[in-house]
This record gives sequence, C-alpha cells and structure tokens, in this order.
Amino acid sequence: MNVLVTGGAGYIGSNVAAQLLEAGHSVTVFDNLCAGHREAVPPGAKLIAGDLRERDEVLSLFSAHRFEAVLHFAAWASVGDSMLSPEGYFRNNLIGSLNLLEGMLQGQVKKIVFSSTCAVYGVPERLPIVETLPRQPSNPYGLSKKVVEEALEWYAEIHGLRFASLRYFNAAGATPERGEDHTPETHLVPIVLQVALGQRPHVELYGDDYPTRDGSCVRDYIHILDLASAHTLALQALAEKTRIICNLGTETGSSVLEVIECARRVTGHPIPVKISPRRPGDPPTLVADSSLARRELGWRPEHTALEPIIRSAWEWHRTHPQGYASEVGAVSA
Repeated sequence: MNVLVTGGAGYIGSNVAAQLLEAGHSVTVFDNLCAGHREAVPPGAKLIAGDLRERDEVLSLFSAHRFEAVLHFAAWASVGDSMLSPEGYFRNNLIGSLNLLEGMLQGQVKKIVFSSTCAVYGVPERLPIVETLPRQPSNPYGLSKKVVEEALEWYAEIHGLRFASLRYFNAAGATPERGEDHTPETHLVPIVLQVALGQRPHVELYGDDYPTRDGSCVRDYIHILDLASAHTLALQALAEKTRIICNLGTETGSSVLEVIECARRVTGHPIPVKISPRRPGDPPTLVADSSLARRELGWRPEHTALEPIIRSAWEWHRTHPQGYASEVGAVSA
C-alpha cells in the first residue's frame, strides 16, 4: 500500500514508518522538521519537507501522489506548553489536520490512522480509562485532539472516510536506531536520563501532593515498538472496519517518583529531584484499559514492564548523548 506518514520524522512517526516499510508498504514522510529529524526517517522512505498548515502545499502533495492511506502524527504535543500558548496548538493541530482532510478528499484517500491521546479524557471519571468515558480535556492540547476526532467522525458520516483514532498513553523507550530527541525536552523519561548523563542538574517534580500512592502523578508508559505495531494493525483492520477508537497502554501505572527510581537502578546514577509547584492541566492519574485494542486489532504489547522500557531509552541516549546531533549531518530541532 502507498501510505503517507505526516510527522514521520518525529519520535513516534519515524518508528511507525520503519514498521510500515518492514511490512512491505511504500512510505512517503511529510514533515516540516521543526521537531523531527531527517536522520530519524528510515531508509526506504521518501521525505518531503512541508507544512500541513500551508493548504496549497498539502493540496499539491495529494495532486502529485496517489496515496492509499494516511497515518497522521504531525502535531504539537506538550500539555504544559499548550497551557501557555493555546493559540499555537489550535493553529497547528487543528488547521493542519483540516488541510490534511481536505487533501485526502481531493485525492480520494479513504483511510486514516490518527495519532490521538489519552488527554482527550481530561481527569477521568474512573480508572482504568475505557473508551466510552466522556471526552472532557483539561488542557488545549487534549482539546485540539478531541476536535480532530470529532471531525473524523463527521467525515466518516458524510464522506465515507474510514478512520482509526488511537489514544496513546505515555510513549517511551527506544530502538537502537531511533529515540526521543526534542528541543526543548518536555517528556519525563528523556529528562531523567539527561540528568543521569550530567546534562541537567536535577529532575523537576511538578507536584508531590497529588492523591496518588506517593504524591506524584501516575502515568501508563508504553514502549514505542508496541505503540508502532498498533498502527500497522489498525491500517490492516481498516480494510474491513470503518471506525476504530482504541486506547493504547500497558494497563499499568507508574508514578513519576517510580520512574526516577527505576532510572537510578538502570543507569547507576543518583538523579537528584527538585520539588516544584504543580503544572496546570495535569491529571493525577492516567492508566489505560486497552482490552478493546486487543479485541479490535489483535494487539499484544510485548514490553509491559517499566525497567526494559527505560533500559532501551538509556541505551539510545548513551550512544546519542546529543540526540540526533551526535551523528554527522544531523538536523537539530
């Protein structure tokens, strides 16, 4: 199948692109490289530099290529940043997605796998989180994803679009070729490992008074390879199914302090912690019920323990201490 991967130079998109190539698909990556890296794009994929916010670029892309499906990862994805700059999140995540959907209509592309998020739930009514719970996001990032999900539902109703909306919990871990490299870095696992490498003095713990077992936020960490495999399965499933909405997580929650302690064991470094005030928009606990993904997609995550996830990330960061800039010709972003 000839597939378009938007945001395919990023952390998640590049790993999905690699698995799509392994499965025999033809892959075109469309990325503006503001947060992605040329070096992350797998060999065999075609890279086109462009921006989904530019409608004419998107329409030209679909005029020049006959895609059969789209996997959509291009989005800003920081809860904290969205609370400071909501306008950027709405412009990037919403306008970009609407331009993409217009291009798909023009190109008569009927299948899309959408990178959604557990942030659409906000503070959930109960745990673990099931897909039938209300979507009531507590930050602009989650709201932007919720609105795109709603747009997909209407495009399915009116235009016959087939879509899979995969609601991620916390992607983490690495492969030998691809890891997390954001500037600025906002994700917990790479921040903790940067402290272990001596690149930061400490980890900031944003709130130690949450109603959790140790006062720090609890999240469901899923290995990047397991996350990627769900996308190839979702793409296959859209041959028969018209709408798929699934959580992707391990169904196990780890607190921020537990992640830090695990990283201390893996790295052998002390990793100091500084307590800071809570960040607006952070729910205390987000843990998935992923049983629907197992039933709908036949998905079986292979990396369910926290330590192997952090160990894989540590191996990548040790060999890429400056991220992709550690490699000759790398693009910093």
